[in-house]
Amino acid sequence: MRSILLAVYLVMMLPNTSNATSEDKITLLQRDGQQNEIPLLENRFRIDYKVDEITLLFFRKPGTPAVVLVKPDGSKYYATSAREDDNLQWFDELSYDLITIKQPMPGPWQVVGSILPKSRIVVLGEVELQAEPLPPLLFRGETVKITGKILNDSEPIKVGLFRDVVSLNVDFISTNNSDFANFGAGTQNVAEFKDDGRGFDERPKDGVFTGEFKLVFPAGQWRPELYIETPLLKRTVVQDLIEVKEPPFSYEIALGEDDLQEHHLTITLDNKIVQPETVLFQGKIYYPNNEEQMFMLDAKNSLTRQLTIKNYDWGRYSVELSVFGTNVNGREFMATLPTYKFEIERPIEVVPELSEPVITEAEQQEIERVAKEAELMATMTLISLIIGGNLFVLLLGWLAIRVFVQKKSVIPKISIPFLKKKTPSEDESSNNEKNEVGKNGSKNDKSGEILNLSMSDD
Repeated sequence: MRSILLAVYLVMMLPNTSNATSEDKITLLQRDGQQNEIPLLENRFRIDYKVDEITLLFFRKPGTPAVVLVKPDGSKYYATSAREDDNLQWFDELSYDLITIKQPMPGPWQVVGSILPKSRIVVLGEVELQAEPLPPLLFRGETVKITGKILNDSEPIKVGLFRDVVSLNVDFISTNNSDFANFGAGTQNVAEFKDDGRGFDERPKDGVFTGEFKLVFPAGQWRPELYIETPLLKRTVVQDLIEVKEPPFSYEIALGEDDLQEHHLTITLDNKIVQPETVLFQGKIYYPNNEEQMFMLDAKNSLTRQLTIKNYDWGRYSVELSVFGTNVNGREFMATLPTYKFEIERPIEVVPELSEPVITEAEQQEIERVAKEAELMATMTLISLIIGGNLFVLLLGWLAIRVFVQKKSVIPKISIPFLKKKTPSEDESSNNEKNEVGKNGSKNDKSGEILNLSMSDD
């Protein structure tokens, strides 16, 4: 038994089949090794009994429901039937249906749905991907052009709608060689190309996928892989190892010594990778004052190129460089080099030195006297602070002993006689005592004895 891949495509230049007989509306799906395209008449086709697997691709109006397949016995296949039938795979996309049937029922089949009119059946045989090998000598920043073809039985597929659902992908896989800078870099997906005539694709619908990509990943050893992958098929081409080198250019800047001199950037070429007489540069200079300047350095038979840069004093300068030339293998290349940057620091303003004043001997003596007085004053102040601090500590100690140890009041009671105020009872007693003394001439004591010291007239 053999396996046949079948696809249904839109072709606008088919003859009118409205007058075809009923016998012409059924087409036997078998291949003779020469015919790859069979008309689809009124959505009907026949599957030969020798076919053990078939893949159908139906293009329909975008957004319309999936088609329905009617088998020869009248039963139907729907998109949801793939969940229950292991012999059926159905990919329901926005504008097409991809259907794979194992052990299909022989006989006349019919497709019902909004499929595009005037379609034809293309029987796919041995599908393969062909791609041009990448050049062995590449460097980082270089732009590389690559082309690939999808062939059916060694012939390009000329039906346009098939190429609308496939694209060419390019991956760079690191070899994880610790001797190179790309160790541990993994896989870099560098490009995805389509045969639509856009971007770098040269012609639409010519079966050739063309595109360009930049080598912006780290330098090192890589393995390129080109592949096409759809729900219908997958084809991969693994190419030989290549080594991506660092750009074969080095830089040296000579700064102007003053505002009147310009800066000079010298670019040195590596003649082991490029042919110096074929290399030319172009780019743009960005100055600190936001001014931009385009430049171009012509090709010449020399290993160095010199770029003159205006001196706009301090600030940051940037130079974008694109290079075109031929490498030592005779292959022309173009590359975008890393931006070269340098910075001039802001100058420090120099303050003129002041002349040392002239001091006379008398002024010197006065300065010394004032200094001694200031020193003496500082010493006296220090001694006063020490004495005052000690007295304050003693006072605090005395207060603590009086309050916490002796349990006395902080302020002591002081008795002043002449400031003591007498009570009314004391005043009355004092008056009586005076009167008693006035009458008797003497005062009674506690014993009751009276001393009379008066003298008679006799």
